[in-house]
Amino acid sequence: MQQYELERKSPLTGKVNSMEIKMDPADYLAWKQGELIQNALPYLSADEREFIKTGITPSDWETMFPEKTEA
Repeated sequence: MQQYELERKSPLTGKVNSMEIKMDPADYLAWKQGELIQNALPYLSADEREFIKTGITPSDWETMFPEKTEA
């Protein structure tokens, strides 16, 4: 396993974000070659996999889908 700092541009905000992710480079390559990301990198969190695929961060999701509070 190696630590990587990945940068992705959010399609929602246009901002370039970075995230440190620890993964096996062979697993990342398997995903790039067509393996489903959840099969290639099952040890990553859903947020980490989403960031790798789309550049969307957890805070982007919060902005898009805010928690509704009861009045």
